[in-house]
Amino acid sequence: MKGCKKTGIMGGTFNPIHNGHLILANTAYEMLGLDEVLFMPSGNSYMKKNVIATKKRIDMVRLAIEKYPWFALSLVETNRQGNSYTSETLQELTKENPDTCYYFIMGADALFQIEKWRQPETIFSFAKIVCAVRDDYDMNSIRQKGQQLSRLGADIIYLDMPKIEISSTDIRAKVKKHISIVEDVPVEVAEYIRREQLYYEED
Repeated sequence: MKGCKKTGIMGGTFNPIHNGHLILANTAYEMLGLDEVLFMPSGNSYMKKNVIATKKRIDMVRLAIEKYPWFALSLVETNRQGNSYTSETLQELTKENPDTCYYFIMGADALFQIEKWRQPETIFSFAKIVCAVRDDYDMNSIRQKGQQLSRLGADIIYLDMPKIEISSTDIRAKVKKHISIVEDVPVEVAEYIRREQLYYEED
């Protein structure tokens, strides 16, 4: 749609948010000429368990993005009762903002899982898919998957990304072992985790 506001969506549990999320969102913002990127913490994820309290995840996202005027926090999913489904979120956003074009940002690993999500065809009809690919990925298999999904209506944009060796799982493990995470998350997030004593008692 010409003349529409171009809005990226970075969804996730953000348990915790880390520098890799910020680099991916910023790369999409710059490469695709987006007007903004919404960081959208999930509410009750039907795919992930043992996620810390929603308010604490929201607080960390807010701290992480406050220095980026083109990033915004969206509480669409955390305000919803029950499980969070991307298909429902995109329908709700489009109804509220009919002049906005949405770009749903994900890693290549999620591209291979998206058919298992609820109503993937609905997701494809309401947003372009921005797939971050690293130089160590097998592009042939990714493009084959993309062609398969395009038959379901997916419009996929491939975004070349540097390899970023950061994951929320590794960060939680580091915290539990009292290993510094200052290179993995914004300093404000590291301080919040320390102050709130998050992840120290994780199993």
